[in-house]
Amino acid sequence: MVINTNLSAQGSATLLMQSSTKLSQSLARLSSGSKITSPADDSAGLAVSMKLNAQMSRIDGASNNVGNAISFSQTQDGYVSKVNDAFSRMSELAVLAQDVTKTTGDRALYQQEFKALGSYVDNVATKDFNGVSLFNGATLNVTTDSEANTFGMVGIDLSNTTYSTATKDDITSLSGASTALTDVKAAINQLASDRANIGSNIESLTYYNDQLNSLKNNLSAANSRITDVDVAQESTNYAKYNILVQSGTAMLAQANSLPQSVLKLLG
Repeated sequence: MVINTNLSAQGSATLLMQSSTKLSQSLARLSSGSKITSPADDSAGLAVSMKLNAQMSRIDGASNNVGNAISFSQTQDGYVSKVNDAFSRMSELAVLAQDVTKTTGDRALYQQEFKALGSYVDNVATKDFNGVSLFNGATLNVTTDSEANTFGMVGIDLSNTTYSTATKDDITSLSGASTALTDVKAAINQLASDRANIGSNIESLTYYNDQLNSLKNNLSAANSRITDVDVAQESTNYAKYNILVQSGTAMLAQANSLPQSVLKLLG
């Protein structure tokens, strides 16, 4: 039995320190909700998690881009729907103006409405969305994923000659009305094709948006498996380490009292 070196106390102190460290670590995990509270906990897992978080942030950006592009296309469709109504009425007016029982004055009245509708179509061609032209015919490349790949959104040009010719026709004469009808029918056919392109754009962008949402959910689940703490398991660990700290503290106190028994031999 020795006094200078208390091996029992040293061993107990080492074990108590280890248990205290584990207890502190378990408490940090439970309070933060993450099982990686420092790089030392899982350096490889932390590196993977950082890359997954960065990719999810890029996906959020791409999702916003796609959502805005869908809104852009829906705005286009709203205008095109009304342009279709205008052209439909213009075609009706062109037929009415070919009525042989109508006078030149009657056709002049039809022409007033025909011109007003044509002006409406010409005005729609100048509309924009947040400063970006809706109908200049330019193809817009929309970012659709975290790696900045793009989808070419087909442009619509309401100022092309098919439309402008129809909007500038004159139906004050029988021949003019006949020509106007031909031009307006051509414009309606072109508009049908353009609206189909808008619908195709919306459909494709919606698929891209759904894909991004699904990918983000999957990446989030993968990241959760790496970083999120299992509360049930960690609560069990916390209880275990708490008991070890308490018992270690008691044992250290006992180990520190052992040298005192040596004094009895000296007495």
